[in-house]
Amino acid sequence: MSATAGTAVNTVVNTVVNTAVNTAVDTGPAAEAERRPLAARFALFAECLLAGVWLLLAALALVTALPAFAAACGHLRRYLDAERAGWREFAAGLRAAVRAGWRFSLLWWAALALLVFDLRVVSSGLLPGGPAVAAVGAVTAAAAVAVVVTGLRTAAAWRPGGDWFRTGRAAARRTCRTEPGGSLLLAGGLAVVAVAAWMLPPLVAPALGCLAACAVAAERRYGRP
Repeated sequence: MSATAGTAVNTVVNTVVNTAVNTAVDTGPAAEAERRPLAARFALFAECLLAGVWLLLAALALVTALPAFAAACGHLRRYLDAERAGWREFAAGLRAAVRAGWRFSLLWWAALALLVFDLRVVSSGLLPGGPAVAAVGAVTAAAAVAVVVTGLRTAAAWRPGGDWFRTGRAAARRTCRTEPGGSLLLAGGLAVVAVAAWMLPPLVAPALGCLAACAVAAERRYGRP
């Protein structure tokens, strides 16, 4: 990787991580960010890294990816609210999310698989049409990103006892219409995860934790606890 590319990657990573951590801290109930010591911010960042490791392990079954993300977001919310936030609480949140959300998770994966298949067909070069095919590919890629972001916002907004499909419909409206800023923040977080996986696979775990922090920040920016 060239020096210019490395600098660009570091800039993207630092921007997304700092935005997520600062927004999450600033919107916590006990925040008072200007008076919090720097150590508290590093403690939150360390908690994001730990949540990322738990998230990665819990998502290995794939169908548990969204429930694991919901559990990671719940863990970070509890930490910000000065509640008990350990691995037992994470495991309990994961079990509740899996029981309630496995159907939604399957549907989400099916939609992503369909869009990826469409992208592969479009990029194969076997279809006639030239610019029209390229436009279809761009629209399909944008739709895939929107589906991923909607799934992540659904997981971040879900609470134990809630309905995943109702939460998903509300998240879709926020993603595409009412709160595009939060969606762009999450899209940037997804880019960081992709770059981390490409550069050094072990960085995926902490990047996922920062992505969960992005999701919590995106929800709390608009006053949702």
